[in-house]
Amino acid sequence: MKRRMMTKAAALLMAAGLATGAAAQETTLRMVSAFAENGIYVQRLLPWVQKFNAEGKGVLQINFIGGPKAIPTFEVGNAVKTGVVDMALSTGAFYTNVMPEADFLKLTQLTVAEQRRNGAFDAINKVWNEKANMQYLARMVENQPFHIYTNKPVDKPDLAGLKIRITPVYRDFFHALNASVVTTAPGEVYTALERGVVDGYGWPIGGIFDLNWHEKTKYRIDPGFYDAEVSLVMNLPAYRKLTPAQRDFLHKQLLALEAQNGFWNQFTADETARQDKAGIKAIRFDAATAKAFRDKAYQVGWASAERQSPEIAARFKPLFTPK
Repeated sequence: MKRRMMTKAAALLMAAGLATGAAAQETTLRMVSAFAENGIYVQRLLPWVQKFNAEGKGVLQINFIGGPKAIPTFEVGNAVKTGVVDMALSTGAFYTNVMPEADFLKLTQLTVAEQRRNGAFDAINKVWNEKANMQYLARMVENQPFHIYTNKPVDKPDLAGLKIRITPVYRDFFHALNASVVTTAPGEVYTALERGVVDGYGWPIGGIFDLNWHEKTKYRIDPGFYDAEVSLVMNLPAYRKLTPAQRDFLHKQLLALEAQNGFWNQFTADETARQDKAGIKAIRFDAATAKAFRDKAYQVGWASAERQSPEIAARFKPLFTPK
């Protein structure tokens, strides 16, 4: 089924004539998003694509093909790996089917700028190159903690008896909190909540209004944990085919994209206030319990990483963690 789906997607893209620009000196990169086009991530990306194309005429262009209707969310990583598309906006949690180490990016506690300075980006790309046939280009979302949202109140960090929708990001943590977990694509969560298939879900502080999940949500558990990682990745052969001038232009534009990440601090504050206004009640623990809750998230996250890939986890941990 997956092979047929990818073959169909490849045929559609080729039929649309999206492979390269007509001018020999100009290359056009085909990009898709694992996130819905009406969501905040894509809406933040599109002005950057427009600017990229305006400044990159004759050098490099991006053809944004679309969101999950073009390629399903959990197939985007494989589409980049195999070259069906050249670039994608995604999160590591959505392509653990390509490489489980993609999920480790949630554990970063340093800014993107710090990760570039301390060698984390180079370490990430060594693994992404070798295991996923990808180049990790830029991280366009940070300071976006994950939260647990529920329709039932809790009075302690224990989800026993609750069915919670997950992605790999928080599977082990939610298991450690005694939840029953259900994996679904984002587009299926509203119906799952409506039908009682799940009692809640994990998601960053922002974005639930884009998906109308606020209509089916009563509580948000604080504090947040981990940091939502939404990034641009690229097929490695496509990246290596770029000329030095094209690669320099791409790098310049990627740094400009990351320079806009201060936006997310205010967005977090705005979304928190918006949830309060919508009637989503914050469940807050006392200071000691809240610290233990957040510490447990990272302890479970790193323990899982060390089980999956001990050598890579050991390499990443000092680069992702404050001194």
